[in-house]
Amino acid sequence: MDLTTLLPGFGGLVWTVAAFVVALSIIVAIHEYGHYIVGRWSGIHAEVFSLGFGPILFSRVDRRGTRWQVAALPLGGYVKFLGDSDAASGRDDNQMRQLTPEDRRHTMHGAPLWARAATVAAGPAFNFVSAILIFAGFALFGGVATDSPLVGSVKPLPQQAEALVPGDLILSLDGKPTPDLAAFYDAAQDLPPAPTASYVVKRGEAERTIAGPYPFPPVADGVAPQSAAIAAGMRAGDVVTAVNGTPVHSFNELRETVGASDGAPVTLEIWRGGETLSLTLTPKRQDVPLPAGGFETRWLIGLTGGLVFQPETRTPGVLEAVGLGASQTWAIGATSLSGLWHMITGAISTCNLQGPIGIAETSGAAASAGAGNFIWFIAVLSTAVGLMNLFPVPVLDGGHLVFHAVEAVTGKPPGDRTLQALMATGFALILTLMMFALTNDIFCP
Repeated sequence: MDLTTLLPGFGGLVWTVAAFVVALSIIVAIHEYGHYIVGRWSGIHAEVFSLGFGPILFSRVDRRGTRWQVAALPLGGYVKFLGDSDAASGRDDNQMRQLTPEDRRHTMHGAPLWARAATVAAGPAFNFVSAILIFAGFALFGGVATDSPLVGSVKPLPQQAEALVPGDLILSLDGKPTPDLAAFYDAAQDLPPAPTASYVVKRGEAERTIAGPYPFPPVADGVAPQSAAIAAGMRAGDVVTAVNGTPVHSFNELRETVGASDGAPVTLEIWRGGETLSLTLTPKRQDVPLPAGGFETRWLIGLTGGLVFQPETRTPGVLEAVGLGASQTWAIGATSLSGLWHMITGAISTCNLQGPIGIAETSGAAASAGAGNFIWFIAVLSTAVGLMNLFPVPVLDGGHLVFHAVEAVTGKPPGDRTLQALMATGFALILTLMMFALTNDIFCP
């Protein structure tokens, strides 16, 4: 066997694993730092902050007596507080008996209820805050579209009668006034597919009518990881000129033709920077979230489209950017919960649940698409990790918060035997879910 034939695949595997480890390590570090710093502020002493499990690769002890370490297995992390018997915050009865009442106050088991609850909740909270800040950063540095249909940049297309140019203010489309960007969207969605569309634009001080490009051309704005398009080698910016030999002028035509394929292979003619390519793709059946809630099953190849031009952008204020980041984080969380519920009720396929292999492949694809895509993916994954940890399952943070809620109502925590049984049940549930997700990665199409 020629080993050189294995190198590309091996290199791709290494890249995928490395991207997954980096993404997971960042998210875990943020999560565990939330536990650590709020615990410290609440008077609870952290003995160990570990990134990873197993043999220790590096460690140092800070002036507060906390050991910071990096371990060999980068599959998570933990904070071990004073009085804990293990990374899962089990109670070390021997150590607790040897501590003075003053020292017990600095343990997770002797601290006031408010301090323990705040420390537990801080992990998921830091995941959400980090996601909000990342999305806000994209809004601040990338800008947000202005309210007017002002052309910022134009996507390259194989042919146009007349081109829109940066700085054009679109006054009307196909005879319909476009006083703002929302009105332009409405007018564009009513246009039937055609090679050109009629624009009235203000260019400089003059108004002129042009036969410009169709507003929603069949251009790939993005290519989804683990999709038929990415497997076929499609790239962002590719222009689909024909499907199965039939010319297409709009992204909607492309979507409808692929959707009507019922999973049969489709052949796309692609224009890429002056070159023409022919690619054959097999659509995948996927459950797509709808804007109004719920899901719709479609045949997809993994392309996203948009306007023929990028609208002129403005820099939002910090508070507006944070608000946009919070809205994005909320939308991701709501869609995730909706998807989980629809899987539980059988409304959509359980194959939508990804395991470690699927997440790793998505990590590698995001990293390959560029730093911006990878950072965005980290924010999405951080939101998912924060949400998952709030589930009321023993072992997870949400389970501990339920225990604290019970203690707040009854005046005492659940008994040791009850806690042990619940923790064992929670661990079994999590392990079962992980194995189920792993089988999805292996067997789902």
